[in-house]
Order: sequence, then C-alpha cells, then structure tokens
Amino acid sequence: MSGEAGPGGERLALARSFLQEAVYRSRGDQAGAALFAADGEGCGLGKGPSVVLDLTPRAEALFRDLGGSEGTPVEPVRDAMGAWVRRQDALDRKRNHFLKAFRGEHGTDRRAYSEDVTRAFEDGLGAINAQVTAAQDEAARALLDLV
Repeated sequence: MSGEAGPGGERLALARSFLQEAVYRSRGDQAGAALFAADGEGCGLGKGPSVVLDLTPRAEALFRDLGGSEGTPVEPVRDAMGAWVRRQDALDRKRNHFLKAFRGEHGTDRRAYSEDVTRAFEDGLGAINAQVTAAQDEAARALLDLV
C-alpha cells in the first residue's frame, strides 16, 4: 500500500479493501472448482478466474464507508469489481509461474540459495509484487470515481 495519508489515503485504502474482498469472495468459488479439476498441471489456480459479484457483509460495509448508497449505480461498480478480480487472477498466475519456474531451476530450499540466486528470487518476486500494488492502486482509484 502506498503511504498516502489523510482522507484521500483512507478512502484509497477502503477501496483497496473493497476490491480485495471481491477477490476473496471469487477465490472461494474458484478454489472449489480447482480442487475438483486438479490435474497436477498449471499454477494451482485452475483454468481461469471465477468472478463472483455478490457482496459479502464486509464488502457491503466497505461500500457504505466509501460513500456508496442505494442510489449509487451498481453496474459500474460490479464492472470494476469483475475487472479487478480478473486482473488480480492474472497477476497471481504470473507470480505462481515465476515461483514454479524459479524453484524448478534452483530448488525449493531457499536456505541453499547463493546470495546471487537469493537476490534474483527477491528481485523477481519484488517486481511482480510492485506490479500488483500499482494495478490495485489504479483499480482502487477508478472505483473511487464511481462512488
């Protein structure tokens, strides 16, 4: 999360939490499907994202905290939620593929990595995590424009 302070930063943090709640809700559905379709291939996230747009009680509370009300148009918010769930899924797959490839090349025991290999691991993972943070901030700002 960025270090933005003040009311704008608080709203941005709420928007991030709202979007993450959409991911959690969708992942619950996705995890069940992935378990039944597990074939030992891929990155463990199944064939594709599951997008569930109904709000959990926590998401409903976050929506109200963001200023959403019964008068807020719902479809643009649902579109933003769905877009974020799909984007988060793609970024998680990218992270999982990086981890699988790296561990396939260097092994799974990080304690056995040389300093150079450890640095490459941390740099690669850090770059993906920075992409996730930037994408989430962008999606959160877009959501704030809707509420």
